[in-house]
Amino acid sequence: MSKTIWTKEYAKFIKKLKQARLKAGLRQIEVAKKLKRPQSYISRVESGGYRLDIVEVKRFAKIYGED
Repeated sequence: MSKTIWTKEYAKFIKKLKQARLKAGLRQIEVAKKLKRPQSYISRVESGGYRLDIVEVKRFAKIYGED
């Protein structure tokens, strides 16, 4: 049995989150500044090293112009 807390669905979500950033024409550093976080935070999120909660997801969606 796998000990990971990440699901295949979450991995797909993270991939779509990165695609939304790229579609919006934003670099990680730009998103980080808008969130008042270091660029390494965005990198960790996009690599699955940090799991987002719903409030954070909404903040990303607002920046990327997604609903």
